Amino acid sequence: MRQVAYSLPRLVRNVAIGANAVGTLTVLVLVVVMNIDVVARGVFHAPFLGVVEIVIFSMILIVFLQLPDVIRVNRLTRSDGFLLLVRDRYPKFADFMYRLIDALACTLMVAVAYATWPAFVEAFETCHYFTKPEFGPEPTGNVWRDFIDATARCHYFGTLGVFTVPWWPANLAITASAVVCSLLFLFKVIFGHFDGLDEGTEHSDEQELRDSAGETS
Repeated sequence: MRQVAYSLPRLVRNVAIGANAVGTLTVLVLVVVMNIDVVARGVFHAPFLGVVEIVIFSMILIVFLQLPDVIRVNRLTRSDGFLLLVRDRYPKFADFMYRLIDALACTLMVAVAYATWPAFVEAFETCHYFTKPEFGPEPTGNVWRDFIDATARCHYFGTLGVFTVPWWPANLAITASAVVCSLLFLFKVIFGHFDGLDEGTEHSDEQELRDSAGETS
């Protein structure tokens, strides 16, 4: 039973790591796009249209894709210098405070997921991927063609004629990230702040104080 209890946290941890990897790839793509825009402006005097919209949309994805892994490795911005100082002398008090803070954070993330889920459902339903569309071309039976036509019907972000992208992937990233974050905080409440969920992330008190102060080694 104990092994089963720890399998779910490991699964969520792997999801967080995978989302972080996707977020990192999004950063690399964003760097490429911005460099293309710089070259296009400087050399050809022809700016790459839609860069501003791409940057704004990408930032949403980057933040919420990488947030779960930041929580997993205990690198979320926080002020816990006091707890680090008293942890050796009063370990039970420090552990209780860590769990209390994580419980509050879990509650907040559940509220975020609950609040953003309807927005995702509404944005996704405007595409009519699986239902008869209210406007636009009728389904043809060609899966790829129907997918393109349905995506064109979605509520979009951007400037029409310059750059547009469906809203629902961003809504999905926010909702899914909040769900994963809430689970990670829940596991920290159940199993403790430093456990198997954070494999390879344990540090000395001195290192944690430096990290909390924003220093890097």
